[in-house]
Amino acid sequence: MPKKPLEPVVGLKTSSRWSQDRRLEFIDFRLRWDGRINRSDITSFFGISVPQASLDIARYLELGPENLEYDRSSRIYLASPAFKPVFATSNSAQYLNDLLALEAGLLEADSSFLGWRPPTALVPTPGRQLNSQTLTTLLKAIRDQLGVRVLYQSMTHPEPQHRDLSPHAIAHDGFRWHVRAYCHKRNEFLDFVIARVLEIDFSGSGGPSPLEDKVWQTKVDLVLAPHPGLSLSMRRAIEIDYGMTDGTAILSCRQALLFYLLKHLRVELDQPGTPHEQQIILLNAVEVKALLAGIQQ
Repeated sequence: MPKKPLEPVVGLKTSSRWSQDRRLEFIDFRLRWDGRINRSDITSFFGISVPQASLDIARYLELGPENLEYDRSSRIYLASPAFKPVFATSNSAQYLNDLLALEAGLLEADSSFLGWRPPTALVPTPGRQLNSQTLTTLLKAIRDQLGVRVLYQSMTHPEPQHRDLSPHAIAHDGFRWHVRAYCHKRNEFLDFVIARVLEIDFSGSGGPSPLEDKVWQTKVDLVLAPHPGLSLSMRRAIEIDYGMTDGTAILSCRQALLFYLLKHLRVELDQPGTPHEQQIILLNAVEVKALLAGIQQ
């Protein structure tokens, strides 16, 4: 009877670093991205015995019998030409995310499945370490629906001012962390840069329900296309860069984050740049502009 084609195993539990399921993911990941694995890779990463590592490899062979070959000369298992990942977590996004986190210092090497790594560089971004107590207080306020009083340095006042806030979410704009909160001074939901919170304390019960923050709850689809002023080859390159299908791609984001996304995309709705500067256009620019006008910054 012919063997049934393997499907990615996405339902296995990985509740523990030391569970066999987790170790099987490790084997799959290393085979896909390093092209090889041996027992010492497994024993050193998970702190298990050689016999246990042998059992793990035997179990992996049951899941992916065509995925690896044993090289007797080097005593190592190699990914076969017919290799197909068994686990969905062996995808390219996971590999690149780990590579990014390691290079940025956000992940310890012994917490990642990566083995050999290529030389990697990141474009530096300015930033500062957030005050841990500030973040802890905001998270508790969000979880327990509490209000906070903050001393906040805004862009519109030379001196810090006290604000009573009811936070309900946090967001990252690509450079900075924000807290989304109801401002009792202005009687509306606004974004506040967490790093600009100089002092914070609890101030009692929270404010309106997060469901009333319509700008946060509303999702916006941006329909992207290459700038028509670019050459055919340039438009094709942009289609590849943005993963476009039939010349378009759709990005969905919260209306509250629309301003930041447009900045990242370098799309100016009022004063469009040159084709080479802007590279892409919004096919639904009129709709997006109207939604952008409804955001309070």
